[in-house]
Amino acid sequence: MIIAIDGPAGAGKSTVARRLAERLGFRYLDTGAMYRALTWLARRESVPMDKGARLGELAAANPVDFDERGRCFIAGTDVTAAIRRAEIDRLVPVVARHPEVREVMRGRQRELAQDGDAVVEGRDIGTVVAPGAEVKIYLQADPEVRASRRIAERPEIGADALATDLRLRDEHDAERMQPAADAELIDTTDLTVDEVVDHIERLVREHAPA
Repeated sequence: MIIAIDGPAGAGKSTVARRLAERLGFRYLDTGAMYRALTWLARRESVPMDKGARLGELAAANPVDFDERGRCFIAGTDVTAAIRRAEIDRLVPVVARHPEVREVMRGRQRELAQDGDAVVEGRDIGTVVAPGAEVKIYLQADPEVRASRRIAERPEIGADALATDLRLRDEHDAERMQPAADAELIDTTDLTVDEVVDHIERLVREHAPA
């Protein structure tokens, strides 16, 4: 079974998806980490961030992978911690917007998602990456709450910088931020993580094979 979780930054996708996967015993696939990993590698290899074709070639030649503990690898390197640095935050939207990059990454995401039960979170998962997912979720939240959550996650980045980052991400991702027609929309503004996970788990149980 594939559970697709979409939504904008700060809506709670990563936290909810990770906890849901732990509860269900599913694999957790953070597709955003894949774009971050490519961004890290592009910096290391001095590939210009505005060269979509070259970035796509780099992605195809270096498939991102995850181990059983959820650690992220690219080009034989564990980049789990490195891809969460501020410089990657700033550059990953530039890398992710290239069609050549998205094409390669979506193919890789499909490969990883089909390898058993998985919770897959990111952008355009339910519409493009896994349109056949048995359960599709779209998380949303008030902009102020999303910003406060991001600040709590990344205290080393100033509030103004994070607010600007969220605005730019929303603008860049506007086209990709459309929920699937059959997705369950959940507003997480006033909900705890466990409440959101409980809701999704009930949906999963309803869709589970008899």
